[in-house]
Amino acid sequence: MHQLFPSPTATAEPVDIERDFAQWIDEQAELLRIRDFERLDLIHLVEELEAMSSRLKRELGSRLEVLILHLLKCQFQPTRKSSSWTHSIVEQRSRIIDLLDQNPSLNTHFDEYSHKHYRVAVIRAAHATGLGVNAFPKELPFTRDELLDKHFAP
Repeated sequence: MHQLFPSPTATAEPVDIERDFAQWIDEQAELLRIRDFERLDLIHLVEELEAMSSRLKRELGSRLEVLILHLLKCQFQPTRKSSSWTHSIVEQRSRIIDLLDQNPSLNTHFDEYSHKHYRVAVIRAAHATGLGVNAFPKELPFTRDELLDKHFAP
């Protein structure tokens, strides 16, 4: 098996996460690979794994927000519908579907995040369209199926 760097020896000084994050990751991976659990930087390893999970959840929320924003703009200003709006809808849907396929556990957050990010999408849509916030529905007007349907357009 190809090693990313020489196996740490019992006397090797551990890499400081603050000094070289990439090398720290490589070292932690190698320690796991050789099952040297005693030398793992468990505190930082747990923090980094939690941060990875948080980034995936933030990505889902952010992509839902942009998708909903453009769906709202298409619905409430159909005469101004542009190719950039429709391209954004296609792009966000595709990325969301890929994200959910690669991380099925994110499906449990889909409804919560779509409703949570709807509120921000409404504010952004109101600003972008010049319509007041009250021009948009108080609740998310799109179902999960509509949000993910490659052929749905309001």
